[in-house]
Amino acid sequence: MLVKDLKREFYDAIQHQRVLILVAFDVDALCACKILQYLLQCDHILYTIVPVSGREDLEKAFVENSEGIQHVIMINCCATIDIVEMLQPEENVCFYICDSHRPVDVHNMYNAVQVKLLMKSDDLSSVPEYDEVFRDESDDSGNDSDGSDSEGGEKRRRFDDEAILRRQERRKWEENRNKVLFDYSKFTSYGTSASLIMFELAWKMSKDTNDLVWLAIIGVTDQYVHFKTPRDKYMEDVMALQSHVSRHNHRGEDDENILSVNCLRIVFDEELQLSLYRHWSLFESLCHSITTACRFRVWTLKGQKRLHEFLAEMGMPLTQCKQQFAAMDSNLRTSVKGMMQEHMTKYGLTMQDIVLPSFSAQYGYKTKLCAADVVLACAAVLEGVDRNKSSTDNFLDAQDILHRSNTEALEKAVGLAKRQLTALVTQVQTFLDMHQIISAGPFLYVFVQEGNADMKFFCQPQCLIRLARFTLEAHCSCRSKQRAPSLPLVLGAPMAGDQGNMLVIGIPPLDTDDERKNFFGKAFEQAASTTSSRVRQDSFDSFIMEMKTEDRSKFFDALISLLQ
Repeated sequence: MLVKDLKREFYDAIQHQRVLILVAFDVDALCACKILQYLLQCDHILYTIVPVSGREDLEKAFVENSEGIQHVIMINCCATIDIVEMLQPEENVCFYICDSHRPVDVHNMYNAVQVKLLMKSDDLSSVPEYDEVFRDESDDSGNDSDGSDSEGGEKRRRFDDEAILRRQERRKWEENRNKVLFDYSKFTSYGTSASLIMFELAWKMSKDTNDLVWLAIIGVTDQYVHFKTPRDKYMEDVMALQSHVSRHNHRGEDDENILSVNCLRIVFDEELQLSLYRHWSLFESLCHSITTACRFRVWTLKGQKRLHEFLAEMGMPLTQCKQQFAAMDSNLRTSVKGMMQEHMTKYGLTMQDIVLPSFSAQYGYKTKLCAADVVLACAAVLEGVDRNKSSTDNFLDAQDILHRSNTEALEKAVGLAKRQLTALVTQVQTFLDMHQIISAGPFLYVFVQEGNADMKFFCQPQCLIRLARFTLEAHCSCRSKQRAPSLPLVLGAPMAGDQGNMLVIGIPPLDTDDERKNFFGKAFEQAASTTSSRVRQDSFDSFIMEMKTEDRSKFFDALISLLQ
């Protein structure tokens, strides 16, 4: 059931009782969790936080931590699953689901007792009507009649005719129900970010702070960075946050030079869409950002030459571009954005390729932080590759990064994010040089080869999503054919330390960017079912699954047949 008043129906209901919080492994969920933590600490509400990486992890966490718990909060997990059916909880347990995954399972939507959805009603406009998917069993039953005379025989015949009609009606209703549910669930997408929902709760309770605004900004930016929401939806959320930023950062001109050393200042501006450029050199950032790397095709000699020409035309000496951005000549540093916009058209770049309306934060006199940079750093730590650390350790380390004073941990995380980006570019170049991207007709597919030095990165879902998108954009940039942008991509990568298994992901074509709807969840499910392939759809994203490498051939044959 959709919660209409977050404070009264959710927050007031969990007062004075211990709550269990299950959090998915993504940056948006992490930010939403920190906002909720702040609110619970303000009101001295006891809580237990358990990060969960998938469905099995979630079931285990619930069993181990649910004793005596009546309120379970789920952040970015379980909206698409019939949670009561899955966990079989006690009748007094209530689940509060704050999840951006869509579509929401109809059982969660219409369970008015044990499931409460912390979402915006606009995101749920496509949910089928109750009568289309649920039917009262009493409608199908009739009272038998007894009678020994001819009148009784007539009643029995009438009763039999009515029973036949009821069965026919029931069959038609079931056929329609199956069609309605299939149409509703065939595409997966994302709604409003969980962190923005939690921030709006804090705002309505008059407990919002500048730090909470920054967390909500990072959560919204995470959705855009990982290609979950289209630009229009991102802009809508950014505009909603801008008013809060203005409210919390409003100062007169006289106050600009007397800011406290401990003050967090957030600024709205058009940010360059260059990954980690403030923490890298301008040249390296151009080569490792998806849009500019693909426009210039930096993996080729001709592309490198074009990039050098672009920088030269901008009046940017190569020696300046190849040193740390913070060490560049201050005049060049401040004019980079304007000069790129001035010369972009000649090199096939658009305004949307170069700039993105976003926010940056400055804490005291430390380096300015762009929201997208924090997302990349945080995601890199969440999917850490240190074998000596558990997934829970990575979750706690990522939480530390979001503490604004912990600059040392953030710098270390930025270094890890750079390694990830370098691995992505190297892998994409390998795909293209070796002509490994194959057209199967209805889609493209490619596999990361066994023994790859960077395999440890690619068996992580968020990094694999970015690799898939980078690969698709790079492939389309090298093809003059009009059909390339209309083809989706399936990418497989062997799972590190798990011989014989691979992680498979499917992403939609580039020409559907205005919607960002993914059909691979249902397609994977059907292909696996028809071929009896050994798969495991444990992820909260249905378009990501694990599969036995041996079953790859028959699975892809079925997928090709299904999508033709």
